[in-house]
Amino acid sequence: MKIAVAGTGYVGLVTGVCLASKGHEVTCVDVDENKVKIMKNGDSPIYEPGLSELMKEHKNNLVFTTDYEEAYREAEVIFIGVGTPEKQDGSANLSYVFEVAKQIAQTVQRDCVVVIKSTVPIGTNDKIESYIRDKQKNKDVCIYVASNPEFLSQGTAVKDTLCASRIVIGVEEVFPGEVLKKVYEKFDVPKLIVKRRSAEMIKYASNDFLALKISYINEIANLCEIVGANIEEVTEGMGYDARIGHRFLNAGIGYGGSCFPKDVKALIKTAEKNGYPMRVLKAVEEVNEAQKSILFEKLLKHYNGDLKGKQIALWGLAFKPETDDMREAPALVLIDKLIEAGASVKVYDPIAMDECKRRIGDKVVYATDMYDAVLDADALLLVTEWKEFRMPSWGVLKKTMKKAVVIDGRNIYEKSELQELEIVYACVGR
Repeated sequence: MKIAVAGTGYVGLVTGVCLASKGHEVTCVDVDENKVKIMKNGDSPIYEPGLSELMKEHKNNLVFTTDYEEAYREAEVIFIGVGTPEKQDGSANLSYVFEVAKQIAQTVQRDCVVVIKSTVPIGTNDKIESYIRDKQKNKDVCIYVASNPEFLSQGTAVKDTLCASRIVIGVEEVFPGEVLKKVYEKFDVPKLIVKRRSAEMIKYASNDFLALKISYINEIANLCEIVGANIEEVTEGMGYDARIGHRFLNAGIGYGGSCFPKDVKALIKTAEKNGYPMRVLKAVEEVNEAQKSILFEKLLKHYNGDLKGKQIALWGLAFKPETDDMREAPALVLIDKLIEAGASVKVYDPIAMDECKRRIGDKVVYATDMYDAVLDADALLLVTEWKEFRMPSWGVLKKTMKKAVVIDGRNIYEKSELQELEIVYACVGR
């Protein structure tokens, strides 16, 4: 099928490339000429494992352009995958979605299905459909609007798309549902056809439930420390219950990224607008914000409330491994608190160093590698559990650090091993 995709961020580009890999003719549209130039050369402008390789493998099915008129004019299906960033009040900014909708309305010359892939508040598909039909230049063509939320995670986005747990299709008429079933016919995964508002809610309810699990287990971990229990033993015992499962029960320093924080706030805001208080989600958000400071509190306690003049090393900046995404990353909160307390900060991340420089500039010192980061450090804080951080040379750390203090925000090290090496060690919930 002839498909256009608006937006080449994580959602749009991964969607477009994966659809091309199934034989569709895909045109990806972006306003950024530099990004388009990079993609035309066969490279991905975002860091996502496996994406560049897939782009090169299926380049004959892919076109990258800034010319939305050419892309949308004869497309059978147009996916909207642009960003819906958080506004100051926590609601979703839909300006990019509506801008693309306006372009589509003024451009299409054949019957087509517009698919909202971006995460949007409940009822947005209805508004987009009304908006497009009101602005529609060619009144002789039928434009349908469908909801098709994404469920991908940075670092595993290609796999999450090609081997999805499910494909949710929200429609109000039979025709757009049949078209999307054809689009996804080579995806051997469960496909669920529902009403549009249900599809929109499925996305928010799914992400926010996972955020709830993370905040809940972090609360349990904090209590474990107080009462003398071990969070890892607790979660192992919990996880064998099929109603709970083992996933998203890893205690740590809270969630970040482009989805969970934004989606929790957006659903709270949607509920408020409809006169319903989301008490549980408000608690989820409150716990997560507090959890981002837990490593700082542990470090402050170790140094008796005085971090002035201390040199602190951070391993990891991205909100999780296998991505350079630092949106809502705990590292940003931690860096601000350390600097405010009078400490100097030296950081290292395998991928996210440039992104950190773009965000905060020279507020910190950027190390050349993980061992350079700990040179003369008074403490090491493990923030992101990259593979290369999992088996460090403790002997090197003891020799190069001013004081062998390790605070593990992801519980990846063995407490007994570090204690035997006479390294001061703290973690979360153990």
